[in-house]
Amino acid sequence: MSEARNPMAASLRAVAPLSLLIATVVILFRYPPQRFSFYPPCPIYIFFHLQCPGCGATRALAALLHGNLREALYDNALFTVTFPFVAFWSIRNYLHFLEHKPFNWHRLPQPAIYTAILCLAAFMVVRNF
Repeated sequence: MSEARNPMAASLRAVAPLSLLIATVVILFRYPPQRFSFYPPCPIYIFFHLQCPGCGATRALAALLHGNLREALYDNALFTVTFPFVAFWSIRNYLHFLEHKPFNWHRLPQPAIYTAILCLAAFMVVRNF
């Protein structure tokens, strides 16, 4: 049965991603990682005792939800700076999803990919020294 004939399927299609987002925000807001230990630890930190570029992103997001930009920057500056761009990209893709437009991965130019990898590596080196 197509979604045009089934309004319940169309509603679920729209509500499912938002429900997941709201649940994540509520959990992070109510149970910040600084006070609760049920969040999984970073495997790179466990095995190598080095902070990867993603270490602290959960704490940074929780700090942003509580309105603490300084703490978010301290926890993971790279995540905090790139979060608005990722949020914009996600909203744009969600709207395309609701309009039943096909999802296309936009190819980045090779220099942009190499620059991103270099920035991630530099961030990892700087934050571990």
